[in-house]
Amino acid sequence: MTDEKPAEKPSWVRGEIAPMLEILALCGLAITQPLLDVTGKSPDFFLFYGAGRTEILLLVALVTLAPPLVLWTLGALTGLIGPRTRRVTHATTVGLLVAAIAVQFGKQLLPMRGLPLAALAIAVGAGIAYAYWRWRVPGQLMRIAAVGPLVFVALFAFASPTSAVVLPSEALKARADVTQTKDSHPPVVMLMLDEFPLVSLLGPDGKIDRTKYPNIATLADSSTWYRNATGVSGWTPYAMPAMLTGKHPAKEVAPHYAAYPDNLFTLLGGTYDTDVQETITELCPPSECDPAAEQNRPGGLKALIREVAGLFRQIASPRDEPSDDPEASYREATIAEARSGVAPGDPKFRWDSLDDNQPSRFTAFLDGLTPTPRPKLHFLHLLMPHTPWNYLPSGTRYEAPEDFPLDGPGWVETARDRHLAQVGYTDLLVGKMISRMKQTGLWDKAVLVVTADHGVSFTINHQGRGMGPVEASPEEVLWVPLFVKTPAQQAGAVDDRNWQHVDLLPTVAELAGVEVPWEVDGRPASAPPRTSHDHVYSDVPGKPVNISDTTTFPKIISGQAGPHMAPRIRPDLVGKRVDTLKVSEAVGPRVTIDNASAFADVAPETGVLPALVYGDLPSTVRDGTPLAIAVNGTIGAVTQATWADKQGRRFAALVQDEGLFVPGTNSVDVYEVAGNELRRLQTS
Repeated sequence: MTDEKPAEKPSWVRGEIAPMLEILALCGLAITQPLLDVTGKSPDFFLFYGAGRTEILLLVALVTLAPPLVLWTLGALTGLIGPRTRRVTHATTVGLLVAAIAVQFGKQLLPMRGLPLAALAIAVGAGIAYAYWRWRVPGQLMRIAAVGPLVFVALFAFASPTSAVVLPSEALKARADVTQTKDSHPPVVMLMLDEFPLVSLLGPDGKIDRTKYPNIATLADSSTWYRNATGVSGWTPYAMPAMLTGKHPAKEVAPHYAAYPDNLFTLLGGTYDTDVQETITELCPPSECDPAAEQNRPGGLKALIREVAGLFRQIASPRDEPSDDPEASYREATIAEARSGVAPGDPKFRWDSLDDNQPSRFTAFLDGLTPTPRPKLHFLHLLMPHTPWNYLPSGTRYEAPEDFPLDGPGWVETARDRHLAQVGYTDLLVGKMISRMKQTGLWDKAVLVVTADHGVSFTINHQGRGMGPVEASPEEVLWVPLFVKTPAQQAGAVDDRNWQHVDLLPTVAELAGVEVPWEVDGRPASAPPRTSHDHVYSDVPGKPVNISDTTTFPKIISGQAGPHMAPRIRPDLVGKRVDTLKVSEAVGPRVTIDNASAFADVAPETGVLPALVYGDLPSTVRDGTPLAIAVNGTIGAVTQATWADKQGRRFAALVQDEGLFVPGTNSVDVYEVAGNELRRLQTS
């Protein structure tokens, strides 16, 4: 007879490993995966609540581990009653978790909702629980699936849109090193203009027209003028991020800090204070540009847990209330509460800012141009000379209908006149900036950048900034003004390297004494120039086009480039008194001047003049007929009759000579030009 040892009973710990893994797997499918999927697609949720990486990771840990730990603990305690009770409670837990999973799948696959769906889900859960009770295979599969939560967490942290918030950006990671290795960081002043072709500045000799644009000419005399600078996109929501990240546009995403965490503002933010005014973009996060707003956000882990719990109730409910789409539902709430914390999908998400008062924004920018103890970035994106065109070179404003036509014979010539007038006003603003910087001492201390994101074509039948205008008139769309003044630079210089606007970020960073920690497509101005003549242009993000150039730039600097437009009509008449010209005794047909009433009581001291004259003509006046516009007896502009727009208007002209207007009642007349003779048209 041999002594046999009694079989060892499995320890309590070993006996609970399998239930723990099974609950972990089912909680991963029922709770962890749906919550991390929704929040992973919605970085705005965390941005809105001001959640840092620590809080986000704590939330992920709670979502992943807390439910299975609570359910397992409750079940394990029932084991004190007896093994059978433990087994029953665990099978019940399995059934309930499977039912929760079934509700979520049912809402996606089936039309039923409410009690019918809940009943079906409970039946599925009961069936799986019974199978689990009877056979080993279901439990084995669940234990294998316990790796699922790890996969869900990894996808959330490294592959979801929220990963940009969870993982530190390269700019943030490099901040400590930057401040320790660099001792001198000069102030940086950046004036970013918009829709500004280089050729609009140039005279017939290919040089800056000093008569029209004396302040920009002065800027060129004290800075480096990169004459061969080209924009990388014709659309600001793509062009501006490219300039401020150093990367060509790759995706059709909103110009928002959640989509572009590595940019000029996050790069300089650790070293520089910031005074930033953006218009169409929102690349500077509130933590850098609006600390007060950041502090006032309803943040904290408690708020995150509360919102995620509410989201799970919505996901797990067999009903569709309050929304069919949990993600859409809670994104709407976020948008309603705080726009600045949202990572929107529409690149035009700040289009409402186009109506902002640009001159007043410029005044605020000027007020901030003062030396500070810490280095400071002064940044303004100003929609000048961008449409709407409402300013004469002096800053005097004129009114224009919003639906005014800008293309077609006659209309396009007036459009360019209005554009050039606003370029003159932009020059005035540049002069004010220079004076302010000299007054405060920043002129000799700061890095100064003045440039534009893209140009615009006025070539007939090819107006705009897309590939059609680029191919028809690249000199208008691609080439933009770019002036970079280094501290203490006194003499002007010209650099004709092949500059592309992805070079702006690395150049500014180098001049600011900050190293760029991420890979960029651009190169700093200190690097050897490109040997290629190709200019990269992305009309569509992710689809860059190489535009080879061996003739356009030489034409620009020789004064031979510009809009492909018809010659100006009778420029010799502008400025002449009507009574010194031959005027027919016969009176022509009646013309309607739409804004004639504005001439009845002109008040120049208000800064507003009726400089844009427009109206309707009878059909007896043929398209192309030259028309002279006289204000108080002096011809202020010459235009032509053209096709009627939707409002019936057939002519328009901009009278730029403000000296023609007088306080009070002014006369405005339209004359038909026939050779050397004028024929006055009746006005109404």
